[in-house]
Amino acid sequence: MTDLLVRGAAQLFTGQRGAAARAGSGTDIRVRGGVIAAIGTLAPEPGERVIDARGCVVYPGWVNTHHHLFQSLLKGIPAGIDFGLVPWLAAVPVAYRRHFDTEHALRIAARVGLVELLLSGCSTVADHQYHYWPGMPFDASAAVFDEADKLGLRFVLCRGGQTQMRAMTDQAAPPQVMPETLDGFLASVERDVQRFHQPGPMAMRRVVSAITTPNWSCKADELKIMAREARRLGIRLHSHLSETYDYVRWAREVHGCTPMQFVAEHEWVGPDVWYAHMVHLSDDEIRLCAETGTGIAHCPQSNGRLGSGIARVPEALAAGVPVSLAVDGAASNEAADMQSEAHACWLMHRADPRAGERKGLAHVPGHHLAQPGGDAATMSVEDVVHIGTAGGARVLGLDGIGTLQVGQAADLAVYDLDDPRYMGLHDIGVGPVASGGRARLRALLVGGRVVAEDDTIPGLDLAALRHEAQTLVHRMLTA
Repeated sequence: MTDLLVRGAAQLFTGQRGAAARAGSGTDIRVRGGVIAAIGTLAPEPGERVIDARGCVVYPGWVNTHHHLFQSLLKGIPAGIDFGLVPWLAAVPVAYRRHFDTEHALRIAARVGLVELLLSGCSTVADHQYHYWPGMPFDASAAVFDEADKLGLRFVLCRGGQTQMRAMTDQAAPPQVMPETLDGFLASVERDVQRFHQPGPMAMRRVVSAITTPNWSCKADELKIMAREARRLGIRLHSHLSETYDYVRWAREVHGCTPMQFVAEHEWVGPDVWYAHMVHLSDDEIRLCAETGTGIAHCPQSNGRLGSGIARVPEALAAGVPVSLAVDGAASNEAADMQSEAHACWLMHRADPRAGERKGLAHVPGHHLAQPGGDAATMSVEDVVHIGTAGGARVLGLDGIGTLQVGQAADLAVYDLDDPRYMGLHDIGVGPVASGGRARLRALLVGGRVVAEDDTIPGLDLAALRHEAQTLVHRMLTA
């Protein structure tokens, strides 16, 4: 592995919080054996490759904790563009899964999603891959691991699926949505663990047991079996939870409790569990997450796109809940990259009326406000970077990544802010989050390996990938 020195950056964000969020006296980073060996003002050493980062901003590589890569070819489908979650599920991901009946289609979709993420500075991807069905003619798990490996990304397979049909969305489902048996699901998870799972704190490959949605996708009495089997295998648990208010109401009507109380009763809480969305949490549920260490994959753009709401992330962070950042599937987020997600996260929570209410800013005497104001101090850029890097590493259990510190894996993005949208910044460090867009990548390192340089991915024919994607979309439109 090449010895490297990333030298001369204008700003370095570490992924930590408070005074440690930005590097102090020096921003040079020395890499040895894929690990950060030193940070400071450093001179080149013999045989060391130097990456010139002058004028650039360096962040830890983003850690995306919830995605559906197969949806990367399902962006902007008219039939679901203005729907909320449940009708959207039926109209888009359920209806269109029939088009992913070959390994080629799944691979192209996964490649598009991974490339989109990589070029935004993302180094670790957790894919909630639920596209499995009985008699499937190809190995979906091996395919997505292989696509990530070719790009040099850390990859976490959240092996999803279902053991029962969902009444609300699967009435006209194609064969590719048919449920597996519980035994079949458990056997497949174990087989993937044996083939792919690496236990170390800087692992390049992980496997997670991730039934798609508790109780919607499986029977209630199967949840404890799944949880105990995952813990026997030494892997984590992941799923969707409390994405919409209707989900909360349904849980209360059917189970007589909140969604978090329900999963707690079935052993699906703890520091080895995290859920996507968690938009509608009560105060008691936030406390339960904090007490048990149960994490959140926050998906602000998808939550906004589907009209699901704004998650109580500032309150969760204040309570000590593990919070991470995620893009969700591209079918409910037409900009499924981490820089766009970070920008949305920063804006959304500052505009959230509840932030203003907490500080008494919601009502001004003598005035009628069409909408209560927020609180611009609610979410800082440093908070967003922390959630999207160190926060992600925490919920995935990858303690050796997520921050720029000596001894941590050298996963880092070097952003070249040469686009006009970044010109005029007095604090260049906030640019990749506060200004939005997609900053040009001077380099992206994963475990010290350069996987992107000068905004290109070595060995990737982007024009060919675009053609493959367009061909598959055309087939869907004309089928």
